[in-house]
Amino acid sequence: MARPVTLFTGQWADLTLEVICQKASQWGYDGIELPCWGDHFNVQKALQDDNYCQERHDLLARYGLKCWAISNHLVGQLVLDVLDSRTDDWVPPDLRGNSEKKRDWAIQEMKDTARAARKMGVKVVNGFTGSSIWHLLYSFPPVPDSMIADGFKLLAERWNPILDVFRECGVKFGLEVHPTEIAFDLYSAEMALKALDFRPEFGFNFDPSHLLWQMVDPVAFLRAFPDRIYHVHVKDAALTLDGKSGILTSHLNFGDSRRGWDFRSPGRGQVNFEEITRALNHLGYEGPLSVEWEDSGMDREYGAAEAARFVKDKMGFPASGRGFDTAFADAQAPAKR
Repeated sequence: MARPVTLFTGQWADLTLEVICQKASQWGYDGIELPCWGDHFNVQKALQDDNYCQERHDLLARYGLKCWAISNHLVGQLVLDVLDSRTDDWVPPDLRGNSEKKRDWAIQEMKDTARAARKMGVKVVNGFTGSSIWHLLYSFPPVPDSMIADGFKLLAERWNPILDVFRECGVKFGLEVHPTEIAFDLYSAEMALKALDFRPEFGFNFDPSHLLWQMVDPVAFLRAFPDRIYHVHVKDAALTLDGKSGILTSHLNFGDSRRGWDFRSPGRGQVNFEEITRALNHLGYEGPLSVEWEDSGMDREYGAAEAARFVKDKMGFPASGRGFDTAFADAQAPAKR
């Protein structure tokens, strides 16, 4: 069976779920990766209303769509992040401005997300962890190794109780390896797995775009973690270094032509999706290929429709299951009488 092609609607939360389902169906998607914001998926409604999850499935089914994963990036970020007013809009109004209450709420909400995923009948929750040490990325003033180690200890302290609930629910958490997260490249991903004692509930939502601009080979990442790829985002990026810009982007917003890199619609950047597909085939990954569409230089509806075609055309080929040269041996075998 071909891997389903889904659309992550986190960047479409300004539209109702029904509107984006209608569009996604017309564009040729097989399903929706539901974000836990906007009206697309509400964790507490899923837990409190026995009809809610079935109503979500029914809405999707009206447009020939299914759901294989939900995502709660924004809440997960609050668990480890150094919190400030930037995230006040992500929490209930009575928690705004209070970092301790925001974090406590986020930890409980992530536990509840696992429970909601179980009720929804999906096996993967994608998201972020945040990071208490991202701001220490450049080691000046000099950063002692103990401070980095403390960051990974804090990961274990705050996320193990959450992951205990994921285990109880039979759901896996896929961290999107990403800047500002505890794991943002290959080696930090190794450190995160070690800090969590390689517990199976914790793996990765593979998104090659975040690796490419760091000049990390996405295929090398897949090969490093063959049993931890729990979900796949299809997103492209391009380095646009011109001698003036760098990969730290000079505090310039996405879409600014002066940036040293930017996201692109799938197939229009520098990610080698051919080799990624071959690596996924080799790993035996059978989950969704979920388009996360982010391209400031293109109309989003044009891009999302084109992306669905691109993934099905360029990433839809299955693994062989046999060596091409076995045909020679078969041809030379004596016929059975």
